[in-house]
Amino acid sequence: MPESDRARAWWEITIVLGLSLGASAVYSVLSLVARVTDDTPLANQSARLNTSRSEREWLDFSYQFLGIFFELFVVALVVYLLWRRGQSGFNRIGLDFAGGGRDAGRGILLFLAIGIPGIALYAIGRLTGITVAVEASPLETYWWTIPVLILSALRAGLVEEVIVVGYLFTRLRERGWSDWLIILATSLLRGSYHLYQGFGPFVGNVLMGLLFGWCYRRWGRVMPLVIAHTLLDVASFVGYPIAAGLWPELFVATK
Repeated sequence: MPESDRARAWWEITIVLGLSLGASAVYSVLSLVARVTDDTPLANQSARLNTSRSEREWLDFSYQFLGIFFELFVVALVVYLLWRRGQSGFNRIGLDFAGGGRDAGRGILLFLAIGIPGIALYAIGRLTGITVAVEASPLETYWWTIPVLILSALRAGLVEEVIVVGYLFTRLRERGWSDWLIILATSLLRGSYHLYQGFGPFVGNVLMGLLFGWCYRRWGRVMPLVIAHTLLDVASFVGYPIAAGLWPELFVATK
């Protein structure tokens, strides 16, 4: 490959990450620095997700929905960049319905394999003071809150798995990286943009990245990963009010 093409390829990767999860990683690291240099211990701090954006219901819904809608454009960009003659970007990374029930079954198995250990790791992080209280959804809801939370979970699944796994695996393989080096690098990236939640979620997401990377290497399809990630976030977002009521010491920051 000519030097100009290699440089162009690296610039493409840099731009994609700069528009998406690379920027999130930088802000997440900065957020962690701010947290650990604050007088308040990590255990007494919180990270809020899916927060209300307006006191007026119709504006809140509009902001929430449009935020999800426009963030999916970076997924569309990545799929477009992976398109080549005779093969769509969707088919190239396995983001289609060709896998049918097999993809669904694999996604559910991954969800079960990660869900319980993930909760345990979060609880250990909270009890040891290395993880902030993650408030995954608002406690007060409207009729549209659960559908929007489900869309938010799907958005996270698509953005993270399509970019971190499907896109980066494809591009880094083209650059000559070995699969295991790619798995390690993408796992560290996955952990880094969760650092705003503390050190526990960083470790948990690195481990999740190692498993997801191995699965993609074996299956060659990103759809099971999207399914698993979406199910994990749906359980976290929709189940948060119940969890916060049952175990407030784990899910609600104490001042």
